[in-house]
Amino acid sequence: MTSSTSPEPTGPLLVRVRAVMPALAPAEQRVANAVLADPGGVAAMTISELAEVASTSETTVIRFCKQIGVPGYPQLRLQLAAQSAQESARPEVGGEIEPGDSLADVVGKVAFADERAVRETAQQLDVDALAKVVAAVAKAPRVDLYGSAASSFVALDLQQKLHRIRRVAFAWSDVHVALTSAALLGEGDVAIGISHTGATVEVIEALEEAGKRGATTVALTNFPRSPLAQTADLVLTTAARETTYRSGAMSSRIAQLTVIDCLFIGVAQSVLPDARKALEETASAVRGHRVKGSVNDPQN
Repeated sequence: MTSSTSPEPTGPLLVRVRAVMPALAPAEQRVANAVLADPGGVAAMTISELAEVASTSETTVIRFCKQIGVPGYPQLRLQLAAQSAQESARPEVGGEIEPGDSLADVVGKVAFADERAVRETAQQLDVDALAKVVAAVAKAPRVDLYGSAASSFVALDLQQKLHRIRRVAFAWSDVHVALTSAALLGEGDVAIGISHTGATVEVIEALEEAGKRGATTVALTNFPRSPLAQTADLVLTTAARETTYRSGAMSSRIAQLTVIDCLFIGVAQSVLPDARKALEETASAVRGHRVKGSVNDPQN
């Protein structure tokens, strides 16, 4: 059975604003864009000034506050001021990658963006929801993983990890194969749909089919109010930002893998000592394919 309402966005204020952006009304999106463009400046504005900047009404500004879980405009200003102070205290080496940037600048900006994606994803991740997913996967007879394009590689990564601790898991990127596999799931099985936008039709369809068959459904997405999230029983969210040269296919992957690693370790902990024995056996199976005498040779 799927949840009737999407989970509320969590984590730092600006992370919540980006998370709900696609679900906002156009006028509310203009307020969100003003907040994201200049958090410190908005913190110093009256509600009338912000409404004018966003070409909207004070009522819309109040609605925007409610959408991101803030009681009212005074609280929004306080939270913006606090977060702006925190950001100003952190060395800023990021920003948009420009055509004229040196390769050294590119390396610095990419590293900063990846570090920020991991940090902000960890800050807003719902640990209670993660614990429920861990418990469901640990006891599931079978786990289906659905993802398209870049998200398909994340699904494959989780499949490989789960297989190494004797969890039966299959990653499907072809919609026909995903749907036929989902149709064979049942009570106790788990289906996980992975999509940065939460709007990938193929992934949504497969997760819906799995839910109809009684499987526990999980969405991994950047947007907690997305169609995929509304389809799922449990929702795990990332906090990846897109930039000119770093589309969702790049920035989302790092954030998704962070959540996948947390999920895998949680499952491995719950099935110890079997997981430890399985990891040792699988490591031993491939040991002969490492160059003897190298630093990676376990005998060294």
